[in-house]
Amino acid sequence: MKIDPNSPADLSAQIAKAIRDAIVAGVLIVDERLPSEAELAEQFDVSRSTVREALKRLAAQSLIRTQRGASGGAFVNRLEYKDAYPQQITTSTLLLSMNAVSFETACEARYALERACAPLSAARRTPDHLATMRAEIHRQGQPGLSDESFCDSDVAFHRALVDGAGNPVLSYQLAGAVEAMQPLMNMITFTARSRAEIIRLHTAIADALEAHDGSAVESALSALETYTQSLARDVMETRARVRAGG
Repeated sequence: MKIDPNSPADLSAQIAKAIRDAIVAGVLIVDERLPSEAELAEQFDVSRSTVREALKRLAAQSLIRTQRGASGGAFVNRLEYKDAYPQQITTSTLLLSMNAVSFETACEARYALERACAPLSAARRTPDHLATMRAEIHRQGQPGLSDESFCDSDVAFHRALVDGAGNPVLSYQLAGAVEAMQPLMNMITFTARSRAEIIRLHTAIADALEAHDGSAVESALSALETYTQSLARDVMETRARVRAGG
């Protein structure tokens, strides 16, 4: 593992990348203990504080874990998909908020990805996935449900649809699409949307899944995308008229 001391990149970031690359390449294997801070500092010819910062970066990515005591130290973590979900969601949220991605673009991507799960979910969904979706539909119809709670229920409904595909890679990839994009869409459209219409479309999706009809799931998702895009356009046009009038 090497770094370039003449590179403008932060030294701790270079060290973190070197260790991460070694983990990905299998040079450092799961549960293997990393060299001590002092040993890494000597190897990379940096201060221990720089090494400590690099290890913090790796721990934040769930690539390593630390243990205290005589047998402690930093160890290569056994990373699981569910452990990586929060990072995927955070990254997606930041990208959406900082890179001026249009609502139309985000919506298009989000539903295209979810439709990819439709045939698999129709074939593989379990009774528990279906029960979760039915429970969320019931929750969405409760009088007095706040917009925030409706959004949470909306996310849980689509999370169950995605997880019903029984593919952890898809679940991981769509964590950002569902749990970052869905709240963004709800935030923009909540003033104009009809909860009854969303419940109707959610019910159509759940019914199609129960019937193992992947094509019908895709059709219902397409209808939900069309409705969402239409709501967003109406909201944007209304805001533009208000600004023009002000």
